[in-house]
Amino acid sequence: MLLLLLGIIILHVAVLVLLFVSTIVSSWLVGNGYSADLWQNCSGPATGTWQCLTSSSNEWLQSVQAMMILSIIFSVLSLFLFFCQLFTLTKGGRFFLTGFFQVLAAACVMAGASIFTVRHTEWQTAEVASYGFAYILAWVAFPLAAISGIIYIILRKRE
Repeated sequence: MLLLLLGIIILHVAVLVLLFVSTIVSSWLVGNGYSADLWQNCSGPATGTWQCLTSSSNEWLQSVQAMMILSIIFSVLSLFLFFCQLFTLTKGGRFFLTGFFQVLAAACVMAGASIFTVRHTEWQTAEVASYGFAYILAWVAFPLAAISGIIYIILRKRE
């Protein structure tokens, strides 16, 4: 049981790291001398210095920002609730609340990445841009968070 709990905690922390990195790092779209994320657009290796501008205020981009931030908040709340329930839940009880918030975090990251996938063509300024590693990390965090949430829902507390 101890190894199972340790594995679940490691999975949850890995999801949190993926969510933080994908939200913060400037690499959702990359191109030749161009890099963009949810917060700023940067260009410049041709000039020798990077020049960064605040990203546009499109409603869809703001919704992606909100979804990614909500996914982090729900995942942190889920981890906190897991530790609280670990010590207060009765024997045989399930971690429904923890699992609910983790599945909610997975839904938020899926919604944010999906919106970005559909609408990024309205926003990109580079002719040739591809998805960066932070965008891929967001998609990797989605199934891991969903699996983690399902494990929490199935898990029962033992002595």
